[in-house]
Amino acid sequence: MIGCEVVDVTVHNNELPVGDTQEKAERFDVNCKIDDGSQINLEMQASRMEEDIGGNHKNLKGKSIYYLCDLHSSQPAKGQRRYDRLARSYQITFCSYTIFPHREDYVNSYSVRHDLDNELLHDAVRWVFVELSKLDEILKKPVETMTDLEKFAVFFQYAPSQEHRETVNKVLESEEVLQVAGNLLMSISQDERERAIFRSRRKFQTDMESNMATAIDNRMIDVARKMVAGGEPVDKVIEYTGLNCEEVEKLI
Repeated sequence: MIGCEVVDVTVHNNELPVGDTQEKAERFDVNCKIDDGSQINLEMQASRMEEDIGGNHKNLKGKSIYYLCDLHSSQPAKGQRRYDRLARSYQITFCSYTIFPHREDYVNSYSVRHDLDNELLHDAVRWVFVELSKLDEILKKPVETMTDLEKFAVFFQYAPSQEHRETVNKVLESEEVLQVAGNLLMSISQDERERAIFRSRRKFQTDMESNMATAIDNRMIDVARKMVAGGEPVDKVIEYTGLNCEEVEKLI
């Protein structure tokens, strides 16, 4: 998924303690560092984000960009900062719904490349989306033929499902790391737990603000569309809805 073999993982920020699960709003994130020094932020997006009408999941994609940039720029300086020696940073989002309906693969990776010839600018950051909604065919495979990533994806998607309990149990039996994942998360120090709580609360608050703002924008667009259809002048539509001239002209 990230193009390298992982030997060891250190978890830095883990799932919130049980008492704070409501603050997490069905999402968890695990910020960790692998043996080559790379940073990875693993996130589960279980509920749909509020999006513009026909917005092509820009809110979710924008969120992934925002937090990966935050993670990459948060690396501590050791002596004189060398930008060419910063660790690679990955944002891996496990999503319960489909983001890229035009792509058959359930794993899609993005990096920073040139618009014309696809030349890689830098391999410092990468976004990986795992669409759990596309696992129907994988679920039909015998567990012994599944890849490690497929097993993890099946576990994340179907762990609560009674219908697929037998398959999930076989996945757990075949993948030791899934069995010990809970114990590993419990080993995190109290200071790291506090940082996880702070970061997760901030993410939850930001998500809520983004969802509310998007919902309001959608309502204003709907009002503007009706005003335009009713023959109201552009300046009145702008004054009433708060949209800019370009947005209203698109509706016209």
